[in-house]
Amino acid sequence: MSKVKVLVLDDEAPIRGFVSINLKRNGFNVVEAATGEEAVAIMRERSDIKLALLDIMLPGIDGFKVCEELRRMRPQLGIIMLTAKGQEQDKVTGLEIGADDYVVKPFSPAELVARVKALLRRLPDGGGATTLPEITSGPFLLRMGDMKLYKDDEPILMTPTELAIVQLLMSKAGEAVSRSEILDTIWGANYVGDPKVVDVNIRRIRLKVEDDPSSPVYVETVWGYGYRWQGDAD
Repeated sequence: MSKVKVLVLDDEAPIRGFVSINLKRNGFNVVEAATGEEAVAIMRERSDIKLALLDIMLPGIDGFKVCEELRRMRPQLGIIMLTAKGQEQDKVTGLEIGADDYVVKPFSPAELVARVKALLRRLPDGGGATTLPEITSGPFLLRMGDMKLYKDDEPILMTPTELAIVQLLMSKAGEAVSRSEILDTIWGANYVGDPKVVDVNIRRIRLKVEDDPSSPVYVETVWGYGYRWQGDAD
């Protein structure tokens, strides 16, 4: 089996080298970029790259713009943002524009590799847990085999993380699913980031599946606990 290819974008050569070396030591094939423009150009040419690690502060276009562009180009690409310690808004902004996860600098090699592996399991052919190949719920049809969600037969573009959350909720339709269960199932039991990553992804999902995201009927909030999928809501 060929090595998984990962794009590493950081304008600081020492950090880029640190990330690349540790990924290579863990069996990944790494492609490096020093600018956002270079990263976008690489992704236009390399359809075999499965995951991108994006620094935010860059000369030229920043990591947020790169994230938005890559998400438009490759909806099923795994994206992890590299954020500065204490920059809370950077984390939220990255997730809201389509990143699957973030890692806060400075980070350990073990944390970085764990996040990458956890995200890869959510990607197509990622070797994760057995998935229900098809789930129907009200106007929705989820086909994890081709990583697509349909509403009234119309496809909805979703990130791998969004699809994984929808699959979890749809598989337990009508049941309340706690934030901690979503976090453990999707990001892993040893996740050390902000639990708000769940809520940000739920907001993104609602923007895509609800007729009126401000008054959700399909993805209900269970206050103080988590969320419930109501696919048959009228």
